Amino acid sequence: MTFDFDLFVIGGGSAGVRCGRIAASHGARVGVAEERFWGGTCVNVGCVPKKILVQAAEYGAQAEDARGFGWDITAVSHDWAALIAAKDREIARLNAAYRKLLEGAGARVFEARARFLDPHTLAVGAEKITAERIVIATGGRPLRPDIPGAALGIISDDAFYLPKRPERVVILGSGYIAVEFAGIFRGLGAEVDLVFRQPRPLRGFDDDLREAMAESLAAQGIRLFPESNIAAVEAAGEGRVAVLRDGRRIAADCVFFAAGRAPHVAGLGLDAAGVKAAESGAVIVDQDWRTSQENIFAIGDVTDRINLTPVATAEGHTLADRLFGGPARNWNFAAVPSAVFSTPPLASVGLTEEEAVARGAVDIYLTRFTPMRHTISGRARKTLMKLVVDQASGRVLGAHMLGEDAPEIMQGLAIALTCGATKADFDRTIGIHPTAAEEFVTLRTRTRSVG
Repeated sequence: MTFDFDLFVIGGGSAGVRCGRIAASHGARVGVAEERFWGGTCVNVGCVPKKILVQAAEYGAQAEDARGFGWDITAVSHDWAALIAAKDREIARLNAAYRKLLEGAGARVFEARARFLDPHTLAVGAEKITAERIVIATGGRPLRPDIPGAALGIISDDAFYLPKRPERVVILGSGYIAVEFAGIFRGLGAEVDLVFRQPRPLRGFDDDLREAMAESLAAQGIRLFPESNIAAVEAAGEGRVAVLRDGRRIAADCVFFAAGRAPHVAGLGLDAAGVKAAESGAVIVDQDWRTSQENIFAIGDVTDRINLTPVATAEGHTLADRLFGGPARNWNFAAVPSAVFSTPPLASVGLTEEEAVARGAVDIYLTRFTPMRHTISGRARKTLMKLVVDQASGRVLGAHMLGEDAPEIMQGLAIALTCGATKADFDRTIGIHPTAAEEFVTLRTRTRSVG
């Protein structure tokens, strides 16, 4: 059978664009379909615009902090509309760049949602095409809870296009998105209430970091409602009321649902292609990203494994190399660094203390201190740094930090962990003084042994 394409990619996000571009560079005939966002969630309604908003929120605090250094600066007001317009211009530029990357590599671009008709055939907009191999890279979508009045709230996609900044915000959730937007809105002057089901925010991160994050959020004036949930949302004129499960009522201008995401598989026609999915909607794949249908693959957040943009990009690159270019890169998916762009930010690589103890005895090295900047500014902000070390081998199994510049510092530590660095390697490394980063190579006193 003659196919229209050697490879067709459904989804123009980080995973799909990289896979399509690399496959095309290897000489494959490639098509890529995207119905809405070239660059995917990250570029359009995720990482990139979120960090722009985080940076905007930091300026007000910096103006206040400057007084401690002798500057007479007053942050008078913030122009939300100007910020959103600037964000939109940058996102439009990036959006076009992703499409240009594909076209420059020789791939054919389709501005449409693709749907399976059979394992080799797709309806792409008004066209019907065939492909020898097909890759599903449709990413995820934010969830809206099934509660009365849910339509009165917003989800993360909506937050980037609000016509004005709300003065009072109730956020449901305590993951990346919830914690980050709590800092954004609070930094821009809003009153923020954070409602979440867990005892502490950021489930999945190291417990010391989670505790430090809860303290940091409270120190900013963000009101925390742990072990709580929203049962309903009611209209109150132009405002909203979040009704908690225990009957408490919180008045706000905006109720923001940030309590999870799900694989974006609606309307793909997976059944027609014989592709199996989990109950959550996640496309089931093996270690080579192959689905239950031999010629169909799935990469990125639609598989609901490690839902991070750089992981999706690496998966797309690796799959394209394996299918069309010979040996693939040996990416390290065992120690993937991650960051939460909260205020201040948090970053982590490797195992948490709890995960490490499940494997054997560990030594913990931990420090908390006031950063140099805030010994002068007077702001109540602490930095936490932590190393988790295997007792038997001395290998550093995990590195964790809450504090300014944490993501920039953690990227370098991720290289060290990937190379199998030991605590002795950290100890014999000369620090850069005066920096926060040097604390990671001057942690000499063991805080505790566990396991």
